[in-house]
Amino acid sequence: MIKDCSTVWHNCLQVIKENIGEQSFKTWFEPIKPVSLRDSVLTIQVPSQFFYEWLEEHYVQLLKKVIYQELGSEGRLEYSIIVDRGNEVNKPQTVNIPTKKIPAAVVNSYKPEQSFIKSPFESKTIDRNFLNSQLNPAYTFENYIEGDCNRLARSAGYAVANKPGTTSFNPLMIYGGVGLGKTHLVQAIGNNIKNSNPEKFVLYVSSEKFVNQFIESLKTNNVQDFANFYLLVDILIIDDVQFLSGKEKTQEMFFHIFNHLHQSGKQIVMTSDCPPRDLKGLEERLLSRFKWGLTADLQSPDFETRMAIIHKKMQSDGIDIPDNVVEYLAYSVDTNVRELEGVLISLIAQSSLNRKEIDLELAKQALKHIIEDVETEVNLDFIQKTVAEYFQVSLDSLKAKTRKKEIVTARQVAMYFAKEFTSHSLKSIGYHFGGRDHSTVIHSVQTVSDLIDTDKKFKASIQELQKKFKSKAG
Repeated sequence: MIKDCSTVWHNCLQVIKENIGEQSFKTWFEPIKPVSLRDSVLTIQVPSQFFYEWLEEHYVQLLKKVIYQELGSEGRLEYSIIVDRGNEVNKPQTVNIPTKKIPAAVVNSYKPEQSFIKSPFESKTIDRNFLNSQLNPAYTFENYIEGDCNRLARSAGYAVANKPGTTSFNPLMIYGGVGLGKTHLVQAIGNNIKNSNPEKFVLYVSSEKFVNQFIESLKTNNVQDFANFYLLVDILIIDDVQFLSGKEKTQEMFFHIFNHLHQSGKQIVMTSDCPPRDLKGLEERLLSRFKWGLTADLQSPDFETRMAIIHKKMQSDGIDIPDNVVEYLAYSVDTNVRELEGVLISLIAQSSLNRKEIDLELAKQALKHIIEDVETEVNLDFIQKTVAEYFQVSLDSLKAKTRKKEIVTARQVAMYFAKEFTSHSLKSIGYHFGGRDHSTVIHSVQTVSDLIDTDKKFKASIQELQKKFKSKAG
């Protein structure tokens, strides 16, 4: 009777199933496909190089045993490894590698596995439907405010969320400083995929947790179980990859997991505090893979985005907040989203506990203990008030549409000092002077600079005001 490759491999699987745990069988043997049987050489197709290496390291004795049982002492095994998954036009690219030679005495000494899977989060056999994705459902695209500071990253994230593993953004690397919304964005991606594709296993994990799990698996001799678990993932979201720096064994494991998932068409999303080129202590082969897809940065939110964040937060909490308070908070807290949200929480708490309406005075009180002394810094409020008093015009007139010469001059001087003493953008400065655009601010600064060079009396006035601001700042 002539045997075909499917029959031989089916018989091999029956023996293998009796010798290893259920989860190991599902992870490492169910994905294998028999390809051909020629001259007692059985060729099987495996999904990746890592898959092949793992089989050779952990199951070569068992594989040899079942091959000998089916094909006799001349029987041999050959791997067909997928190195390029191909597309609708091109077929997948594969390479064939024979298995290692092992003496018959070693093959016959193989003993069945004694233990079952113990994954980093679950034990025994793993049911993907009940695995915890470790996602916070509060992080969504709906409450992630888009602005110039994050538009590319958000757009790429949304594309990945709608077509995981099929876009050119694989991996997707999001980088930026502390508190700029990296975790919110990548978890929004995960939540979107999970809601749209409940059959897919989405996993969010911090690099620190990944490292700790791997170390624990080494201590308990459960590295295989660790790998089994991560190879089940359809969408891997790993936060703060810079934490892998200097951890060589963990990097090696992550390298293999990355390769297998990527070659299997699974989506990988990562965050970092800097772009891949600036990551220190990571292997070059990992860094090169981080650059395969798209790298997008998150910057500090601009004034308009900060205002939108405040409005969204207050709206979601059902709280009314005056426009002047929104503006004050938006230009006072210009570092990151996390600090801004902390200020809002403090403001809401003070309003609730003291039973006070939210107004500018309460906002200043809330900021006093959170950001650097806002009362002693040179801010737009102080500049406008000081300049208005000096030129003897009303504060409101600086923001009005009037073209009276004395008011125009005062407004231009105030804009000049706003650019010199604050970190506001030209657009933000213009907004605080009656909604004027950045070109008006540029013109005002240039006009004042020209007058300083040509008008001695005007120059003296500027120097006098400058002393006031420097004294305040000092």
